[in-house]
Amino acid sequence: MIQQCAKFLKTIAISSVFCCLNRIGMETAKLEGVLQVLSTSLSRTKWRLKASSKRRLEIDILALCTGMRPVVMVDYGGKMPELQERLCAVLKLSQKASSIFYHLRIMVVEDMIYLIHVKELAEHVRSSLNSEPELHFVDLEHNPPKMIVQAEKSSVAMQLISVQKWFSLLFPVDEINNDLLPSITTEVMSIAKPSISEPIASQSSEIIDLSSGIQGTQVAVPTLNGWLLGYPVVYLFSTEHISDAIFNLSTKSLRIFKILICRNDAYKGSGKEELLSFSVPYDLSMGGSNEPWAKAFMAHLEAKWEKCKQVWSSLQMEVSEYPPQAIAL
Repeated sequence: MIQQCAKFLKTIAISSVFCCLNRIGMETAKLEGVLQVLSTSLSRTKWRLKASSKRRLEIDILALCTGMRPVVMVDYGGKMPELQERLCAVLKLSQKASSIFYHLRIMVVEDMIYLIHVKELAEHVRSSLNSEPELHFVDLEHNPPKMIVQAEKSSVAMQLISVQKWFSLLFPVDEINNDLLPSITTEVMSIAKPSISEPIASQSSEIIDLSSGIQGTQVAVPTLNGWLLGYPVVYLFSTEHISDAIFNLSTKSLRIFKILICRNDAYKGSGKEELLSFSVPYDLSMGGSNEPWAKAFMAHLEAKWEKCKQVWSSLQMEVSEYPPQAIAL
C-alpha cells in the first residue's frame, strides 16, 4: 500500500514538472513571437519609425512583457497627439495578434505618455508603499542638493506617497491578478480628487488618463516620472520651485547610471543596449555603483532578470560622469 502511494505521488510530481515545463515553453514561444507581432503592427499602421526609435520600442516592449520594467516613458517616435494615436493603433493590433500584449496599456499624465504593464505596475506600487526597495530622494529645492531617505522629512515626498496610495486603489494587486480593472471609488477620489468619473475598464482599452492624479498637489511631473519609471533615486521638488531645481541641478556635475542589457539572438540581439538610465549629483554618489542604494537596485533588477534569461543574456550597470550643463526638467 505504501509503495503504491509513493508511486502515485511520484507520478503526480513528474506530471507537475511536465506541466510547469509546458507552461514555460508556451510563454517562451509567445515571447519569441512578440517582436514579429510588433513589426507587423507597425507596418500595418504605416508608422515608419527611425531605426533607433524602433530598437528603443522593441526593448521597451520586451522589458514590459518580461517584467523587467513596470512602466516606460515614450519620448520617441513623434509628438502628441499623433504619438498617442499611433501607439494606440499599434497596441490594438498587437493585442489582437498575441495575448502577451494583453496587460499592456497606454497611460497619460499631462503631456507625458507611457506604456505600462498593469500587473507589474500594481506590484511596483505595492512595493513602493512597502519601501521595497527603499526610495531615495534628491532635494533640489536647496543648494547644494541633499539626499533624503525618510519621506516624512519632506512635504512633497509625503504628497507623493498620497499619489502612490491613489495608484494602489486604481491598480489593486488582487483584482488585477484576476484580470479585473477596478472602478474609481469615492475613497480614491478623496485622496487626489481626480476628475475621472468612469471606471478604468470602461475607458479605452488601451488608454488610461491619470492627469488628474497630481492636480491639487505640489508633486512635479519629473518627481512622479522618477518614481513611475522605477529609479532608485528620484529628484524631489515642488511645482513652486521648478526654476530653483533647474538652476541647482544645472550647476552640478552628475553621474549617469545606465543599466545595460543584451538580448539573446532569438530576440534580435545586437550587443549591449540601454534598459534605463538616471542621474544623481556627483557629490551625492561618490561611491558610484558601490553606493548601497545602487547595489540594492542591481540586486532588485537581477532578481527580475533571473526569471527571463531566455530573453536577456546579460545585465550590468555602467557609471559615467558629466560636467555641469544646462538641464531641462
